[in-house]
Amino acid sequence: MSRIYIYALVMALVTYVIRALPLVLCKREIKNRTVKSFLFYMPYACLGAMTFPGIILATRSIISGIVALVVGIIVSLTSGNLFKVAIFCCISVFVTELIMGL
Repeated sequence: MSRIYIYALVMALVTYVIRALPLVLCKREIKNRTVKSFLFYMPYACLGAMTFPGIILATRSIISGIVALVVGIIVSLTSGNLFKVAIFCCISVFVTELIMGL
């Protein structure tokens, strides 16, 4: 068996165990407000921790990534439209790198 298949199998098992373990261990409804609040906000915290470095480091320079982040925050707060946010962020990266290249 090729090593790549072993790696894929191990990754699949780890992913399955992480998702199935809470279902097996928590059979009753969670009534503690602190635990409920923690579980409610956990996906947002994980998503932020995974995407924030990608936003900053996905461009040629960190400055254009930061500019895109600021533009994305402003556009999302004013319009809330994900498509507009993506378009404005791409335009801001393009313009920032164009200016920095001159």
